[in-house]
Amino acid sequence: MKNENELREIWKREEDVAHIKGWDFSYLDGRMKEDDSLPWNYGDVIRQYLKDDMKMMDFDTGGGEFLLSLGHPFKNTAATEGWEPNVKLCSEKLLPLGIDFKPCVDESNIPFEDGAFDICINRHGSYDPKEQHRLLKPEGLFITQQVGERNDRELVEMVLPGTPPVVSHHNMADQCRAFQEAGFEIIKSDEAFRPIRFYDAGALVWFARVIVWEFPDFSVDRCFDRLLEVNEAIEKNGYVEGTVHRFLIVAKRV
Repeated sequence: MKNENELREIWKREEDVAHIKGWDFSYLDGRMKEDDSLPWNYGDVIRQYLKDDMKMMDFDTGGGEFLLSLGHPFKNTAATEGWEPNVKLCSEKLLPLGIDFKPCVDESNIPFEDGAFDICINRHGSYDPKEQHRLLKPEGLFITQQVGERNDRELVEMVLPGTPPVVSHHNMADQCRAFQEAGFEIIKSDEAFRPIRFYDAGALVWFARVIVWEFPDFSVDRCFDRLLEVNEAIEKNGYVEGTVHRFLIVAKRV
């Protein structure tokens, strides 16, 4: 049984090394488990509609890993990213392949022409339905998998009680309405809630420092007493658990 000073030292080390490249959480393998058994496969949903001659754009592509997994012809592929470490990564990885990559931090002002794309995709990034309508050709598709407003809320409450959600109305029903109001027809939609478990408090520290938009102002020192409670719960139950909130929308410009 470690004392409080030892725990603080361990957690401070996790805080110091918290870093992510692209969207890779392998650092937490064996220490965190997310149930990713969604009722849809995002890649398969895209492939259902995507043809080689279509122009496709991936907004907020992260490190480009998922985009490349689709195997779409590079000459018909475009992408944007706004987070500076990933902008550098994408510039080095995607541009040499012939993918039209452009840095972009504003989902309402994307640097491509009107009607440039047959399909726009977005996984866990921001979007503006009106801007997507501008970018798409008539009957073009916007396909997104999103992190919903209830994502990780129990975990946030454990360490930062009373912290408001990052966004409101970010759920399947409300967002379907937003796309319909912007001139889209909803082709497909779905929503899922799944568990996410942490098996040691240090793993939650690392996670909270990486997912800063969900855990604003988190630090080991600020949240130390709460982390002790998390640690106690893990010693008693083997883990602490939160909720993964995801939803899917396929919308057609009409």
